[in-house]
Amino acid sequence: MSEAVQINPLSATTARTQPKAPAPQTSGPVRTSRFKTPGEGSSVGISIATVIVLLALWFAATNLGWVKPLFLPSPQAVFQQFYEYLTGQANDKPLWQHFSASLLRVTMAFWLAFIIAVPLGIAMGMSRVARGIFDPPIEFYRPLPPLAYLPLIIIWFGIDETPKILLIFLSCFAPLALAARSGMRSAAQEQINAAYSMGASYFQVIRHVILPAALPDILVGMRIAIGFGWTTLVAAEMVAANVGLGQMVLNASNFLRTDIVIMGIIVIGVIAYVFDLFMRWVEKRLVPWKGRM
Repeated sequence: MSEAVQINPLSATTARTQPKAPAPQTSGPVRTSRFKTPGEGSSVGISIATVIVLLALWFAATNLGWVKPLFLPSPQAVFQQFYEYLTGQANDKPLWQHFSASLLRVTMAFWLAFIIAVPLGIAMGMSRVARGIFDPPIEFYRPLPPLAYLPLIIIWFGIDETPKILLIFLSCFAPLALAARSGMRSAAQEQINAAYSMGASYFQVIRHVILPAALPDILVGMRIAIGFGWTTLVAAEMVAANVGLGQMVLNASNFLRTDIVIMGIIVIGVIAYVFDLFMRWVEKRLVPWKGRM
């Protein structure tokens, strides 16, 4: 027989009546980080401070004589040229005429590229035949600088508005097509199978599952494309243009007017940044789920 286990009643009573050790007291609530995810939080204040520091360095370098005005004019000189162009006092067309001409060219080229490139990218993402046909030419011309095929475009299409718009169109086309093609692979296979299991057709899956999943990539491609469009603006307006922001910069560089050149560069950059902010706002409105899944 096994030996019986004897329990001391005194020790059991003592164990029941003995008070437990108090839990360690903390000085206050446990502090956690203000931001829970990497990159969270507004960077507007940091951006404003960065711009102020850059302007201060520019002002100091030019007004203290560190750099000659031919190479870097002062902020006052650049602002004076901006004021003269804005009010029509400069020996050139007013700034609004240059801006409207450039905006018209970029807008026409961008939306023409969007109408053609996005459906083509969707077809490349859904069909191996379309991908096999269109992927090689797009990947071939995509890394080429616009100035490389600018002479050929002039020979083919002349020197009117067509080569300018075509050059910007080609710079916007590749990012839009590749972004749409990449976005078509964003939908999870489980979502596609779930739609099929509920009786959805092939085109209903594309319309209600794949395209919404591809929309964030398409919007990113639009942001990149509009940036490339403005980047190509100066090269496009080299083709016998008499009005436009790029033409204004090129004409000023021929006469070593660095103040006008920098003023034009700042205007082009600010306009491109405003477009990018607008595209970010559109992205937040159309795809509010991006980054939260």
